[in-house]
Amino acid sequence: MSKSCSRVDDQLWKSILEQTFAHFLEFFFEDAAGIFDLSKPFDYLDKEFESLFPPEPNSKGVRFVDKLVKVYLKDGGEQFVLCHIEVQSSRGKGDLAERMFRYYYKISDKYQVPISAIAILTDDNRSYHPSAYIKEFMGTILHYRFNSYKVLHQDEVALRSNSNPFSVVVLTTLLAITNKNISDDKLKDIKHDLYEQMMSRKMDKSTRQGLYNFLTYYVGFENQGSLTIFESEIKKKLGRSNIMGTQEYLLDKAEKEGIEKGRLEERAKLKAEKRAIALEFKKMGLPVADIAKGTGLSIEEIEKLK
Repeated sequence: MSKSCSRVDDQLWKSILEQTFAHFLEFFFEDAAGIFDLSKPFDYLDKEFESLFPPEPNSKGVRFVDKLVKVYLKDGGEQFVLCHIEVQSSRGKGDLAERMFRYYYKISDKYQVPISAIAILTDDNRSYHPSAYIKEFMGTILHYRFNSYKVLHQDEVALRSNSNPFSVVVLTTLLAITNKNISDDKLKDIKHDLYEQMMSRKMDKSTRQGLYNFLTYYVGFENQGSLTIFESEIKKKLGRSNIMGTQEYLLDKAEKEGIEKGRLEERAKLKAEKRAIALEFKKMGLPVADIAKGTGLSIEEIEKLK
């Protein structure tokens, strides 16, 4: 099911992890419902992760999707764990275990909280399945073990019988690995099968939309017209047009993220202007309290201005 134009889409992986994260936890941890407070919202710390681990230069051909997520526990108020998820679609430099360890100690050092780390491996190399980082020198031994999930090693029948919505994500990925260089017609049949798998499971509307976009776009058709035909066939099955087209969905998401980025930049610009005005007033000798009232800045912020 893999074509030259079909690569793992980072945005789709990040989106599906957020849209199915409660299901993700219950899929990988049998006792998740008893440990995690799934009624509380998850906090996705993407920017914090990027500040700790800026994108590496010259990483062309190696694709990683990292999600750092704050998850509250049932026993302990504000206690939480940080679940680091890495989706690796190729073996890359073979340094996954070492990088997972670096992630662990940097995240642990900054947040001082328990960490559960899981690597989801979506490559097609059966013998590649790292799950530990071991370093030894003159009697000092470091042994770091992390959760490692190899999609290629999973049982398709078991995934089909699993009622958890995240099993459809794994099944989509498994079929992408095991069905390579096939025709658009065969790919369309597989996508219809995945759609039926999705519809047989209980989930909310947002999760269903996310899964639909993932199974539709995870592997692209060779011919753009095949995607149009597939989506029109899905609409006929529904008897209505309530599923957003995949490209429309991605554009909508990008537009919303762009709007939010614009808002943040505008707020930062306004803040800088207020500070400049406050500094001028401060140089003129105006009382700090009056400057604070006029600019909306705090007294502490104004006192730090130089």
